[in-house]
Amino acid sequence: MLRAYHHIPQKELAEKLGISNSHLSEIENGKKTPSLELLDRYSDFFKIPASSILLFSENINADKTKLDKIRESVANKILKILEWVGDCNEFEKVK
Repeated sequence: MLRAYHHIPQKELAEKLGISNSHLSEIENGKKTPSLELLDRYSDFFKIPASSILLFSENINADKTKLDKIRESVANKILKILEWVGDCNEFEKVK
């Protein structure tokens, strides 16, 4: 989220942190956990205390179930809107 917030491409951040793009991708997707050394590099790069990054991460993980439900709900609403728009377009073609 920090990277996205600062509009930094994944490849660029990986280079700045001295890791591969695939390693960073795995960290961002929750498949790998960053080492404390890497966490310190994140902290230095973004000029934010490592403790704040950890706290933020813990809160996200604790709310993951809630976030998943919200994402699912939003996705379903978007699909319904797209279906409605499609139906409206079909109606206009029939006119």
